Amino acid sequence: MNQSKYIFSAVTAYFLWGFFSFGLKPIAHYQSLDILFYRLFLSVLVLIGINVIFRRHKMRSDWQLFRSLAKKEQQKLSALIVGGSIVLMSNWLVFIIVMNHVSVQAASLSYLVCPIVTTVLAFVILKEKLSKIKWLAVLISGIACTILSFGHFTDLLFSLFVAVTFASYLIIQRSLNRFDSFNLLMTQLSIVAVLMLPMVFLFAGSIPTEPIFYQCIFAIVFLFTVIPMFLNNFALKGINSSTVGILIYLNPIMNFILAITYYKEPITSIQILGYALVLIAILVFNAQTILNTIKKSEA
Repeated sequence: MNQSKYIFSAVTAYFLWGFFSFGLKPIAHYQSLDILFYRLFLSVLVLIGINVIFRRHKMRSDWQLFRSLAKKEQQKLSALIVGGSIVLMSNWLVFIIVMNHVSVQAASLSYLVCPIVTTVLAFVILKEKLSKIKWLAVLISGIACTILSFGHFTDLLFSLFVAVTFASYLIIQRSLNRFDSFNLLMTQLSIVAVLMLPMVFLFAGSIPTEPIFYQCIFAIVFLFTVIPMFLNNFALKGINSSTVGILIYLNPIMNFILAITYYKEPITSIQILGYALVLIAILVFNAQTILNTIKKSEA
């Protein structure tokens, strides 16, 4: 099977996500909650529209699957869906805060360490085994985070919160992988939209009048949510998760490059050492996957 179109889709998805700051930074003067509200409710409308118009058979199939399950299983899955919704919104909100009010570097660090954090949580929660080489990567990451905390402890806490919430969301999604991921995202966002509706009346600011706000929200929803999601789902049909696991680093690497070159964020020698150790941890963590990929390409 020719995998080039699937790899291209994955690369495009993570490349787009790497420019997420272009959608958030121009509206950094707005409340993070307001940005979240508009992103959430517009995303729900778009996803429902896409599913109703183009994917009704997928919706019916998932609903029939859910209805065919035992009552106890339905309750368990419902709790996971609602829990995943809340965790995802926590991730979205804090990511907006980190990107707009902490630093693009901190946002980048979140997703650099996220795969490693996911593996550790899977070990703790799902009792999945970790190889010695991956434990070494975890240790190196821990040392890197300790170094990065020097003078930037609050920034590191924000980064780790984003990483842990997204890792938790991914672990929850593993238990829900029997359902179509796009339907699942629509359902989870719809649930959290209903749950957050009272917060709109309590905490929302005045209705934005600047065109730039709506331009950025539309970019966030289409360029950085819906389109990458479609591309990512398509890619997963033709390439394995290990390959995707490598390509996902395009996102934080692009963010980090933008932080240094475009946003001119300062970086100290201590931070350079910390980020270098994170990079080493990533290479160690993915060593086996990288070697297997090379062997397959040479075969």
